[in-house]
Amino acid sequence: MVRRQSAPRLEFEAAAIYEYPEHLRPWLEAMPKQPGVYIFHGDSEAMPLYIGKSVNIRSRVMSHLRTPDEAAMLRQSRRITWICTAGELGALLLEARLIKEQQPLFNKRLRRNRQLCSLRFDGNKPQVVYAREVDFSSSPDLYGLFANRRAALQALQTLADEEKLCYGLLGLEPLSRGRACFRSALHRCAGACCGKEPLEAHHSRFLSAMARMQLVCWPWLGPIGLKESTGTLTQYHIIHNWLWLGSVETPDDAAALLRTPAGFDHDGYKILCKPLLSGNHEIIELN
Repeated sequence: MVRRQSAPRLEFEAAAIYEYPEHLRPWLEAMPKQPGVYIFHGDSEAMPLYIGKSVNIRSRVMSHLRTPDEAAMLRQSRRITWICTAGELGALLLEARLIKEQQPLFNKRLRRNRQLCSLRFDGNKPQVVYAREVDFSSSPDLYGLFANRRAALQALQTLADEEKLCYGLLGLEPLSRGRACFRSALHRCAGACCGKEPLEAHHSRFLSAMARMQLVCWPWLGPIGLKESTGTLTQYHIIHNWLWLGSVETPDDAAALLRTPAGFDHDGYKILCKPLLSGNHEIIELN
């Protein structure tokens, strides 16, 4: 008896069947072509679906509506709101804060990270330290920002591989005094562990490589206001210890924001470090 083979079942992903979300069209008519943040809302008032930013809100939102890749989000969306900013910097800062505060369903980046850590080197061996224990804004001997201990050690291992440094001398594995490590026999370690390379040369190479990751301490005595303008909108971003406290129209309006405790902020550091140190923005000290 010959059995007939059944026809293969066709499996469709949700995004494969895409229809332009006409129900969102009413919000497009009033959408500005300015910098800012936009929010896709679903049925829940407490948790949005997605938060994004752009230098042109209308153009960026339209790009979401034209692609089937985001069909699942668009089908759940009920309305779109937005907040205009005075430029891209303000949009980046506001997006990072709103994502951490509201935890949108479809955002995978910029989530709150409670394990933020760095590598500290005080002349002996690098150690993993955590932002909850050390003030990252004022410690001069910190290198790199990592989501967790595993990521920090992986970065240290990668650096050792690139520079032929000794895992044992860096505290990545046990090391017997006077004996070569296993990687030395494979010519992956220059041999500082067993005298083939001077410890000073190993140390110097390590510091040179680490210098590329060194965190910049907050360079002002207190909070500052960074001016940003686009068209008729001007904002002063109030910042302290790499933490964005908020934005105001004039520096005189910053008093209420300055009452906020200013601990180190990972996203603020990544967004603000280059702009603040570039010299391209007007900065007012608010001591």
